[in-house]
Amino acid sequence: MSDRRPIGFWLKLVDRLIDEQFALTLEEHGITRRQWQLLNVLAAGPASVEQLDAEVAPFLQAATDDSPAESSVEHLTELIESAWVNATPTGYELTDRGAAALARLEVVVAEQRTRSTAGVSEQEYLTTVSVLERVARNLGFER
Repeated sequence: MSDRRPIGFWLKLVDRLIDEQFALTLEEHGITRRQWQLLNVLAAGPASVEQLDAEVAPFLQAATDDSPAESSVEHLTELIESAWVNATPTGYELTDRGAAALARLEVVVAEQRTRSTAGVSEQEYLTTVSVLERVARNLGFER
């Protein structure tokens, strides 16, 4: 008889494994997942810290009694030092060097995503994402 575990088990397990593999893949290239996400947001155009925080909000630590909420600013320092991102009077923007680095990283990330979905058809993937979105909305997600 097969071991039928509930959806929560599989969601947490897959989420953890995705995070671990993605972190390892990016770390090999000297970047963190938050930095990767910020580069992707900035690839669409300049953004203020408020816009960046809103875009990556699900991945930032919320405020607690012991500490303030995490901000994108904390993850931009190395990107600015590497000349991948410029700080401007109105926010942040991707540099040409940052765009080139992002293009190289996109290839590595695409390879990782291909490995993680091996044996899953495009239709199965789309169905899975659709079902998870409906479950999230049923549980109150509104974005």
